[in-house]
Amino acid sequence: MTEPTGEMVVTGPEIWVVGIEPSGTEGARRRLGHGEDPVAVLRALGYDGTPRTVVGHPDPHVLEIVFDVVANRTRTVPGLEMARGRDLGLFVGPDEVATVRQRPAAYAIVRSVRGLLFTQFSALTSSEGFWGPAGGGLDPGEMPEPALHREVWEETGQRVELSGLVLVTSRHWVGRAPGGQLEDFHAVRLVYTATCPEPTDPVVHDVDGTTSAAAWVAQGELGKLRLTPGWREMVMHVLGETG
Repeated sequence: MTEPTGEMVVTGPEIWVVGIEPSGTEGARRRLGHGEDPVAVLRALGYDGTPRTVVGHPDPHVLEIVFDVVANRTRTVPGLEMARGRDLGLFVGPDEVATVRQRPAAYAIVRSVRGLLFTQFSALTSSEGFWGPAGGGLDPGEMPEPALHREVWEETGQRVELSGLVLVTSRHWVGRAPGGQLEDFHAVRLVYTATCPEPTDPVVHDVDGTTSAAAWVAQGELGKLRLTPGWREMVMHVLGETG
């Protein structure tokens, strides 16, 4: 299996990590490099952070992820770049060039009287048959909260009320986009909590997309749901944090 070679084209918005100290002053600001973890960036700048919000910028192709930060007393500096994964069974041609893409995506862990809302990945993804929260990549110039309302409706047919940003994570891998293009992909995942006041039977409106099904799942039944390993860890973290 050959690694992608050649001149690579970088696409996606600029993403900046911003830290606000308890005094309200800005203590940290750094552009997120390709394959870097936002939390590790903050720690390298001397801070531990809790995600607060995502704000726009006069340039619609710039996003700022804002954290509430405190000084990192342990002074440990982790590596900024994450290990790069690879789609299972990926074949790369000897002259094939990967597009380097860093893309923010927003997801919602949605609660209602019917349980928690999840979607199943279709054959257009590398996780066919697995499940995860509703959500997806931001369109150019799109902010996370409008994107989430759009994605949740397209993937499940539900209207939700967002509670807030609770987790920021990243994943870096080489694989195929739904259209077949080879990508060196850096996903920056913005995870929100939300409620659905009037839950209905889920309906996938985005037919022939990356979502094949959607369902309400009782929290006690989560252990039986085939969540991707990464999403299982994140969902359990958020549920533990929010009770």
